[in-house]
Amino acid sequence: MIESRGLQYAYPGHAPLGLADVSVPQGGTLLLRGPSGSGKSTWLALAAGLLTPGAGEIVVAGQSVGALRGAARDAWRARHIGFLPQQLHLSDALTVADNLALAHFAAGLPVDRAAVAEVLDALDIGALGRRRPRQLSGGQAQRVALARAVLLRPRVILADEPTASLDDDACKAALSLLHRSAKALEATLVIATHDARVRDALPHAQELDFAATRAERVA
Repeated sequence: MIESRGLQYAYPGHAPLGLADVSVPQGGTLLLRGPSGSGKSTWLALAAGLLTPGAGEIVVAGQSVGALRGAARDAWRARHIGFLPQQLHLSDALTVADNLALAHFAAGLPVDRAAVAEVLDALDIGALGRRRPRQLSGGQAQRVALARAVLLRPRVILADEPTASLDDDACKAALSLLHRSAKALEATLVIATHDARVRDALPHAQELDFAATRAERVA
């Protein structure tokens, strides 16, 4: 679940950005809609504990994120949040399997090679474990990044513009994979997007239109 109240965040040199209140049940799906610069990525970063709000509170999977500091916040994020960023950040110095193993390291856990193999198989990329990211297609790399995000069975999956560079068929496949992965984990899924195809593919999801809420605040 995710609950936020009165969230504000100010980038250096800018006025505070106020963000609409959110309530998403555990296992629910939320679409953050709106153009680039409307605050979607900021909201995701606040939910993941990558940023600290200047005002308000956000509770994610039962934890008040702002109450955590430093290493405790990093460990909480690694264990409970699956994050799929716009830039996939896969290291070419490592194999696919070793890229996934970094999730264990970040969480302070011993590397579980069996779990890595299991999640790769679950996403139909078990044969890619020994490849380097540069040897992958765009769709394969995205699956690897999703495998890394769900490896530790997170309570929340956050995806930032996951379909922005995909054609229609790849978009449909990516969204189906995201939705199935979240459902299998009973995880809350949040997708930030300006892609109308996402809304069409997930008609029952909750929506938060950042462009509309910004207009309301200005008015």
